[in-house]
Amino acid sequence: MIEQGITSIWGERSPLIGMIHLLPLPGSPGWSGRIGPVLERARKDARALTESGFDSLMVENFSHVPFLRGSVPPHTVASITASVLAVLNETSLPVGVNVL
Repeated sequence: MIEQGITSIWGERSPLIGMIHLLPLPGSPGWSGRIGPVLERARKDARALTESGFDSLMVENFSHVPFLRGSVPPHTVASITASVLAVLNETSLPVGVNVL
């Protein structure tokens, strides 16, 4: 089923997917205490990757360490959601999410 979805978006070619690595989020030791810089960096990366000709974008909380086993807390989900919404406002490309 997923393969059909990918084919319906890009045909038979392999898409170039740009990664947006979010700055540290609330709960991470690297968290700055402000969500504004996280969202602005995500928007800036989305614009740069879109303008560079990528086919799709993926948002990931790679800087949000340590990674937790099993599930993530609600504040992480909320922060990632806000970041994805910021990215969606900057591009018309398909956007995926990877929560570590």
